[in-house]
Amino acid sequence: DDYSVIKKSSVMNRVNYLQNIKSDIPASIVVFFVAIPLCLGIALASGAPLFSGIIAGIIGGILVGLISGSQIGVSGPAAGLAAIVLSAIGTLGSFENFLVAVVLGGAIQLAFGILRAGVIGQYFPSSVIKGMLTGIGLIIILKQIPHFFGYDNSTEGDLGFIQTDGETTFSALSNTFSQISLGSTTIALVSLIILILWDSVLTKKAKIFQLIQGPLVAVVFGIIYTFTTAGNEIWGIAPKFLVSVPESADISSLLGNFTFPNFSSITDINVWVVGFTIALVASLETLLCVEATDKLDPEKRVTPKNRELIAQGIGNMFSGLIGGLPVTQVIVRSSANIQSGGKTKIAAILHGILLVISIVSIPQLLNKIPLSVLAAILLIVGYKLAKPTLFKSMYKLGWKQFIPFLITVVGIIFTDLLLGIFLGLIVGVAIILKESYRNSHSLNIEENSDGRHNIVLQFAEEVTFINKAPISRELESLPLNTNLKLDVTRTKFLDNDIIEILNDFLETTSGKNINFKVLTKKGEFENPKNMSHIFTDRKKSA
Repeated sequence: DDYSVIKKSSVMNRVNYLQNIKSDIPASIVVFFVAIPLCLGIALASGAPLFSGIIAGIIGGILVGLISGSQIGVSGPAAGLAAIVLSAIGTLGSFENFLVAVVLGGAIQLAFGILRAGVIGQYFPSSVIKGMLTGIGLIIILKQIPHFFGYDNSTEGDLGFIQTDGETTFSALSNTFSQISLGSTTIALVSLIILILWDSVLTKKAKIFQLIQGPLVAVVFGIIYTFTTAGNEIWGIAPKFLVSVPESADISSLLGNFTFPNFSSITDINVWVVGFTIALVASLETLLCVEATDKLDPEKRVTPKNRELIAQGIGNMFSGLIGGLPVTQVIVRSSANIQSGGKTKIAAILHGILLVISIVSIPQLLNKIPLSVLAAILLIVGYKLAKPTLFKSMYKLGWKQFIPFLITVVGIIFTDLLLGIFLGLIVGVAIILKESYRNSHSLNIEENSDGRHNIVLQFAEEVTFINKAPISRELESLPLNTNLKLDVTRTKFLDNDIIEILNDFLETTSGKNINFKVLTKKGEFENPKNMSHIFTDRKKSA
């Protein structure tokens, strides 16, 4: 349970926050720069006020970060919920009514955590989780290429194959190369060179390059470039290719951006339906992200799943109360945190604090950051998630691992995150069922000198209705004059459907001259007339 996970983690991996602060601060800055356009883009894709995305980012960073047991996971508004939010706002009639559903969704998530529903995440195969990481990496690359070259029709944070602007992932790519912005492309290429050199060369030369992260240098360089080329029609960057944070003249106008739920709509059944949908989808996306980030964690720490659901539930309740979008743990920000050297939850919390500081004090400066620079940062993140060597290693594991992995990757690229994972899971389960179908029993045949056949039919540990066909064929193909021994000493579960097949077989053995013995842990039963009492007694003794 979660208590044992927390206890084990505290003993094996005691977290020294002060010792890791030198790694967490640079990582928090990188996550902050990645989060800004994603928060705004997801809000835009959701048909919600832009400020609601910032609120969700702040709540996900600070509040969820404080409560969560994850040391490297980062929470915020999720692209996977954008379509649900867009539809729900229209169905419920207003954003204020939708916020009530967010609060209810958070309360339901809190109940999920208390009822220990976090175990669901452990039932997803490793091949599907790896496929999820790789698919997200590839979709990040595909979605950031238009921003890299200054083609800005695709909304930042829109990770679905069919985009909110009517284009698809690949149509946006094809249109990109006919409308390249010289200024955006130039600064993006320079930023990419900085990031590659910083990561592969400079960090090995001196400690200063480890303290100051390459992404921060690229962002600063991008801001300087924006200022120096302002007004230049060829090399300058148009405002639509820059970050767009809501600007407020003072604190009072900033507070005016907050929206509060209309609790008079709580009696509307549609509000409850949307709330439960948010709770279910957000919980599933969070649990999958937790599984993925735990695999990426260099220290291999284990996140307490139920505590994570409780943290997300509380976060969503508060986000809904002050006008924010629903939050989940998010793989893009989490992987950016890990790859930037984040060690503890301080990085996630600091990124939330930086969001607060930035929208209060420096929104004008943030609005000078080129989206193409952030695209360069995310391209590196995407590449590290989807390295070609991972495809090679999964292929070497065999088709039973490779096929679910590949289906998950392709599904995520051509549909969306949750549907892609669902497709991979279906294929993984189908492979398991096929193996169960094939491996229900083993057969050993020996021929005696007297012409009779000695056959041992040994059942596996679990034999279910799925195995009816192969077992029926095996029994029907037994030759005349056979000594058949059915060995069930290893079998822990035997479906009643199989018992019925054995009973049917007993009724037809007289014409084949078959001697039948059943070997159980209790002993041998020779030529039984009915199998039901043998296995009933066996279950009782077990």
